[in-house]
Amino acid sequence: MDRDRCLQTYVAAFDQREKFSMDYRLRHASGDYRWVQDNGTPRFDSAGDFLGYIGHCLDITERKQAEEEREKLQAQLIQAQKLEAVGRLAGGIAHDFNNMLGIILGYAEIVQKKLDPIQPLYTYLDHIREAAERSATLTGQLLAFARKQIVTPRILDLNISLEGMVRMLQRLIGENINLVWSCSPDLWPIKIDPSQLDQILANLCVNSRDAIAGVGTVTVETKNVTLDAAACAGHLDFKPGEYVALVVSDDGCGLDEETQAKLFEPFFTTKETGKGTGLGLATVYGVVKQNNGFINVSSELGFGTTFTIYLPRHHHKAELLQQEEKQPVLEGNETILLAEDEAAILEVTTIMLQNQGYTVLAAATPGEAIELAVKHAGAIHLLMTDVIMPEMNGSDLARRLLSFYPGLKQLFMSGYTADIIAHHGVLNEGVNFIRKPFLIKELASKVREVLDQE
Repeated sequence: MDRDRCLQTYVAAFDQREKFSMDYRLRHASGDYRWVQDNGTPRFDSAGDFLGYIGHCLDITERKQAEEEREKLQAQLIQAQKLEAVGRLAGGIAHDFNNMLGIILGYAEIVQKKLDPIQPLYTYLDHIREAAERSATLTGQLLAFARKQIVTPRILDLNISLEGMVRMLQRLIGENINLVWSCSPDLWPIKIDPSQLDQILANLCVNSRDAIAGVGTVTVETKNVTLDAAACAGHLDFKPGEYVALVVSDDGCGLDEETQAKLFEPFFTTKETGKGTGLGLATVYGVVKQNNGFINVSSELGFGTTFTIYLPRHHHKAELLQQEEKQPVLEGNETILLAEDEAAILEVTTIMLQNQGYTVLAAATPGEAIELAVKHAGAIHLLMTDVIMPEMNGSDLARRLLSFYPGLKQLFMSGYTADIIAHHGVLNEGVNFIRKPFLIKELASKVREVLDQE
């Protein structure tokens, strides 16, 4: 309570001859502030005349600190529940969006293949395809926020991964901003999908760039961190343990407390209309949570912002991910059994595969796929199937067909979220999977990769 309010409370109690109790801060001789509770009870003589007050003061600093801590944790809990609810909504719409976007992307690419690039219609289709790809990216960001993104974690050395991103990040933030790297040696390994690491760093650096007016500095730092219970106190998401910290800081405009409270909410943005989707930091939040990590934000208006990402140390010994060489897209002449219950997806995927030289047996149901396989006289080299279909799921269909074609290779596809398809075994290590929506080059590369496996 401030001084004026304390005085008003005291005067009102004095006028009414009533009890009073008020809390306020006093500065101790040490310079620290202490919370005090001041209590007063009126005293009267035998004639009923008011004599004054008798009272006492209590040091309630520890109680106040505990209350503030509870309020902070309660606010964090409410925020986490709100984010979880939005995440469930995002996951619920992902499947239908991915199917529709797959149809748009597929047909746009198919028609473009038949046109001369100088034709105006080719350019129009280019705009359609680019818009669909941006929409697919937004859906992916929502799924990342919802922690339902389908990922392929790898064991990484964060320093090596960041070195490969230096040029890309410098182009991203612009020449007027100095990008400083401070990477600690002997960094512990982490396990994360490399594309998710790209998402984290790109989004954080873009936000740092936008916070800087004119010339400034963005610093990216890595270090090993061990957190104990004391360090985690007051942070709902923090857990003691060993972590690799990725720190991105800037000397930009900084953030006020109100903005920091909403920072990771999807669609919340401080940018002008049309300048941002409000999904960048929401994506970072989802990716970090999906990888059992957490985030700390430190900011002050006029003094810049620091994001610290804590990712768990990976303890199992394994070979770190090496840089993979890009393989050219290859066509083929094998026979593919395609099972997909969405008619438009079945049609467009059939055309995509046929344009790559493959013979396609297209089935709208698992039962039809089995019937086609039984009647087919020649070899079937690959089953490409949706994961979730009527009658039976893709995994059960694959097991049934293996009795007819023991060497049949399998490629699963789905637009559903990771949590829905995980219990079908499709996300297990070694199982071939492609997520919807996919471009022709992605489909062709994945099909060729599966067919060429030993």
